[in-house]
Amino acid sequence: MDKVIVKDDRKVLQAMKKIVLGLQHLIAMFGATVLVPILTGFDVSTAIFAAGAGTLIFHFCTKNKVPVFLGSSFAFIPVIQLIGKTEGLEYAQGGIICAGLIYVFISFIINRIGVGKILKFFPPQIVGPMVIVIGLNLLPTALNMAKTNIILSAVTFSTCLILSNFAKGFIKQLSIIISVIIGYILSLCLNVVDTSFISQASIVAVPKFQLPAFSISAIITICPVVMAVFMEHLGDITTNSQVVGKNFIKDPGLNRTLLGDGLATMFAGFIGGPANTTYGENTGVLAITKNYDPSILRLAAIFAIILSFVGKIGGFLSSIPQAVMGGISVVLFSMIALVGFKTLKNSHTQMNLKNIIIIASILIIGLGSHLGLNLQIKITNQVSLSGLSLAALVGILLNIILVKYEEHVSK
Repeated sequence: MDKVIVKDDRKVLQAMKKIVLGLQHLIAMFGATVLVPILTGFDVSTAIFAAGAGTLIFHFCTKNKVPVFLGSSFAFIPVIQLIGKTEGLEYAQGGIICAGLIYVFISFIINRIGVGKILKFFPPQIVGPMVIVIGLNLLPTALNMAKTNIILSAVTFSTCLILSNFAKGFIKQLSIIISVIIGYILSLCLNVVDTSFISQASIVAVPKFQLPAFSISAIITICPVVMAVFMEHLGDITTNSQVVGKNFIKDPGLNRTLLGDGLATMFAGFIGGPANTTYGENTGVLAITKNYDPSILRLAAIFAIILSFVGKIGGFLSSIPQAVMGGISVVLFSMIALVGFKTLKNSHTQMNLKNIIIIASILIIGLGSHLGLNLQIKITNQVSLSGLSLAALVGILLNIILVKYEEHVSK
């Protein structure tokens, strides 16, 4: 009898741990997920619902193997705003559905030709710099948030850094949520919390679902974004693989991750939400906590769906000062960049001329906007390849050309 009670207690404790870890991921994704609908005009509750449901769709498609959370995509903001003004958001939804359908089509092509043929285009000298670019590109946003209150961000940052490096066991895994709580308490003491977010939020907030409409002009405007987002998807899944220590491009396969992303985006378009994408914030959480259990991300997705119907919870999360989230985000994004450096180190990548050219090209193009370089390839008036997307494409092409050249010279 005692043994049964002990087993039950352990199960309850394990469940409680997962709940807290799931909430930690929810906090990490919340800010970015609600910002996209605010900027585009979509309903915030619908966007949160789409993120949660989209994450569950992704996990189903990837055999519950990839610890990823899907949130609102920033890449589609300019084209959604354009179509929203000229034709209406319902037509933007139609374009988003078609963009998701292209993802699904690409996933079938990759499944046909084989993931193995795709993998040879991603050696460590490409993967490492891509991961570094993802982390460093996110850092300026975090620093701008942190600058709004240096004291708050410094305390939150230091707490997270100390716990993630010196704490043991479960406390270490909770370093993010503990840091946010300490930062929030300090914010209350300094009287910098805007409690109107909580007081003005309704208890029940039913998402405003909206059916899509279709027009050729909206589809033509939105679909080219897929070219840029495809490269971002590769970068995000590669980063997640490096953090976890598993090759998700191989198993469950890039075709399955693309299928999940595509179906999640189509679902969002059907109900009135922005397109979904894999989130670097949650990959950063994985890097800090070292807990890679995909079921925790699914739990976070369920929390997101519940959150979309409860306004007060969303109001509370919105009341967390930017400086607190900025302090946390600096740690998260730094960890992602660090994973990129570790990828180069652990793979024993040779620093020969070929690899130096490839690594330098990816870093310069990927971080160009922060170096005063406006490097981009225009696809349409609203869509262009730049940043990570262009850097990854150039890196892959350079690697192919230089390998062929080496083979030609050695003959």
